[in-house]
Amino acid sequence: MLIRLAIVLAVAAIACDGSDSSSTSIVGDGASSTSSGDQAPDFNITMFQGEDVVGSQDVSLHSLFGEKPIVLNFWAGLCPPCRAEMPDLQEFNEKFEDRTLLLGIDLGQFTGLGNQKDAQGLLEELEVTYPAGFTTDTNVIQDYRVVGMPTTIFIDKDGNIFNKWTGALNGSVLEDKTLEMLNQ
Repeated sequence: MLIRLAIVLAVAAIACDGSDSSSTSIVGDGASSTSSGDQAPDFNITMFQGEDVVGSQDVSLHSLFGEKPIVLNFWAGLCPPCRAEMPDLQEFNEKFEDRTLLLGIDLGQFTGLGNQKDAQGLLEELEVTYPAGFTTDTNVIQDYRVVGMPTTIFIDKDGNIFNKWTGALNGSVLEDKTLEMLNQ
């Protein structure tokens, strides 16, 4: 099952050119579905870096709701499109960190696209400074319907999903989607 999921995600990552999924449902465990406007599913995060921003090395996503909207970026250490978008994410963070929380979550262990060592190595190599960590929650891929890497979820300050983007984001699209969320 995990191998099949890894193959599907790898093929989707290669074929993916980025898509706006603001009206697409994000399906959970089958008992419920999460769409734009619904509460983002909670999961626990262990931080690689950014503890000073999120308040602890171990946090839950829901504990971060309330102050700022969150740009949640699912990525992996051996994912070429993830690597390609990281400089734009870093630049975005430097420009928007007072208005949003950019949070990178490594899913390499679930996708076959690396492990935590690969993820930390990529962060160091690209000199990424925004908060980034990993989760051991195997439901995250299903809860957020991650069908390609990277996947970015825009979450308003109340914890509601505003938008979803599958594939690498460039700086202008990232800023446009964030400004749409901030101006809602």
